[in-house]
Amino acid sequence: MVAEPARQAPVEDDEPPILDPRVVERAYRRQRAKRRARVERLRERSHARLRFWLVLIILVSLSVYLALTVWQELQALFGL
Repeated sequence: MVAEPARQAPVEDDEPPILDPRVVERAYRRQRAKRRARVERLRERSHARLRFWLVLIILVSLSVYLALTVWQELQALFGL
């Protein structure tokens, strides 16, 4: 046997639903907060990505500089 969907009481469309203005205002505030949080997460993610690449470039640059300096000192010491 297959279950049948629950029966719903007929809805009268004569009257519009009564909405509490405070409920509507809270819903607007919640949506604005969610949107603001989403934008902030995107902004922080892009800043983190930029920070990562900046640190990576600095570390690679320092590594290359150190390698070249060591190579130069080795050439000076051993006459390579």
